[in-house]
Amino acid sequence: MLILFMLFITLITSSILIMIGFWLPVNTPDVEKLSPYECGFDPLGTARLPFSIRFFLIAILFLLFDLEIALLLPTPWATQMTPESMFIWSTIILLLLTLGLVYEWIMGGLEWAE
Repeated sequence: MLILFMLFITLITSSILIMIGFWLPVNTPDVEKLSPYECGFDPLGTARLPFSIRFFLIAILFLLFDLEIALLLPTPWATQMTPESMFIWSTIILLLLTLGLVYEWIMGGLEWAE
């Protein structure tokens, strides 16, 4: 019974918040807000220009090293290991990532000029 009551309260609260969020803001669109570019200039060409895949590679590398930080920071607290084994596992993770970066560098994946 308590779960049904909490579900009912949650539904009522979320419905009220959705209605407030829908009706409260003042929507006054004008020509600049309705244009695809709000920066003040009109686009001169097509918006579908070819996009270099190298930007995606840099983004993936950034996410990879961001994941590395997410893996290494909680290592001392998340494991009940000895400091020596924690150091070994952290070194293995860093070594694998460094080898991957060196491989990308050697294969020319980080070169901007072709």
